[in-house]
Amino acid sequence: MKLGLVIYSEDAETVWNAFRLGVFALRQMDTVKVFLLAKGVEAEHLDTDKFNVIKQMQAFVDEGGEILACGTCLKIRQQGSSELCPLSTMQDLYELVRDCDKVLTF
Repeated sequence: MKLGLVIYSEDAETVWNAFRLGVFALRQMDTVKVFLLAKGVEAEHLDTDKFNVIKQMQAFVDEGGEILACGTCLKIRQQGSSELCPLSTMQDLYELVRDCDKVLTF
């Protein structure tokens, strides 16, 4: 299955759980892409004592997942792209929605 996860939350627990699902799906041999949209582009800055978001993001990438981050949303927040959150476009989001069997939003 091709699974798309659109993350627009800035809640650490929500984002952490979304990436946990992504890691689990990858271990089931699914293809998974994450698109960070709106406040979701802040994911790399959401670590808390209880929810290590960066660790889950890195595990997701290590398992073969792909993360894309809305370039406009990054620009609005005066953030640049990073290794974990590469700059992407609405075209990338459109293709994720078009090509995936299921798309979940968080």
